[in-house]
Amino acid sequence: MNPMGSDQFPKWDYKEYPKTLAPDDLWGQVRRTVYGKPVPEDQIQMMVDAIVTGLELGSADALLDIGCGNAALAARLFPYCDLCVGVDFSEYLISVANSRFSSPRHTFICQDAVEYAAQEAAPSRFDKALCFGMFAYLSDASAQQLLLSLNQRFLNIRLLFIGSIPDPACAASFFKDDGFADSELYNPQSQIGVWRARERITAMAKDAGWYARFQNMPPNFYQAHYRYNAILERVV
Repeated sequence: MNPMGSDQFPKWDYKEYPKTLAPDDLWGQVRRTVYGKPVPEDQIQMMVDAIVTGLELGSADALLDIGCGNAALAARLFPYCDLCVGVDFSEYLISVANSRFSSPRHTFICQDAVEYAAQEAAPSRFDKALCFGMFAYLSDASAQQLLLSLNQRFLNIRLLFIGSIPDPACAASFFKDDGFADSELYNPQSQIGVWRARERITAMAKDAGWYARFQNMPPNFYQAHYRYNAILERVV
């Protein structure tokens, strides 16, 4: 599965587009940019703070990062957990992650997220899971299967943080005068992926055995006007 590979939206082909950038342009490779410039450090720290708080990360936690890209964000979480395993479908981005951030306690795997979740040999080793910025590029069927596999196979994962979800209620204000087709909001291969309302995330989570609650980023976060985070907790 290649949720982001598309000739129509070439910048979101994470298998090829990152190769066109400088090797050290880590934020550009994963499109964490504002008008082509890397997101400022204070904005990155807001992401880290939101994740650490939302996941209640602790020094003994084993973290699974789904859609880790080049691990530039995951690396910021290393001080807050015991170990981290990142998974991404882009061979190039995983090669960057392994060359820059790998260690005995920080490893990175090139595999489709849904396939990985169904096949991980030792799922019980993880306590927390993160999916930041990638969930929107999964179709409904793939997203549902991922949530279900994480619930049924990764039995020790208590909290799952799904970050940077585009809110369809904010689409009109985001696109402003550019206009947009409703179909674009439901296309996982579009520039922003699938826009999902909180009610939709709640229903998907419930069907997979999770309870969903939501987190807004600080008002001065650069994407606060159209994105939100979901924190899924296992239903027991």
